[in-house]
Formats: sequence, C-alpha cells, structure tokens
Amino acid sequence: MNPKIKNDNTDILFQAILSLKTVDECYSFFDDLCTVPEIKAMAQRYVVALMLSQGEKYNEIVANTGASTATISRVNRSLNYGSDGYALTFGRLSSEKPEGSGE
Repeated sequence: MNPKIKNDNTDILFQAILSLKTVDECYSFFDDLCTVPEIKAMAQRYVVALMLSQGEKYNEIVANTGASTATISRVNRSLNYGSDGYALTFGRLSSEKPEGSGE
C-alpha cells in the first residue's frame, strides 16, 4: 500500500467504491466524481495494463488504445514495480463470467 495516498479521505472514497454493485452504478458514481477525460484516462491505463500483461508490444498498444508511449511506460513501471493492484484485478476478473456475455 502506498503511504502517500493512505488517509481517512481516501478510505472513505474506497469504501464508497466498494459499495457499488453493478457497472451501471459505477457509471453513475464515476460520472458524478470524475470528469469525462479522467474516466477515459483511467480506462485507457487499465486496458494498457491488461494488454501489457498479455504480452502485447508497445506499437500494438498504441495502435489499439491511442495511449502515448509515455503512458504505456508509466503503466509498465506500475506493473513491474507497483503494488500489484492490476494483477489482483486481472486474476479476479479472469475467473469471473463477464456480464452480458450470454453464457
């Protein structure tokens, strides 16, 4: 855990996020909390992390996401030296059935 972000306010925010139960609830909450560019930037970084974890090359990621090489490098640094938050969610999401998959 990064002690630079750990405080009561962040705890309250994360508890609020943990209370959300559906993708639609997340859309409503994050629409109120963040600007559209902030949401798009977070979504882009997550997809970049997923692609990097699957062994995609930088040029493929740039072409598919529009992310800059600086963003890709930053995400790659988090994957290699961060708090393993991305890996945690990748593992959990891969074991769950996707919503609306019809399976």
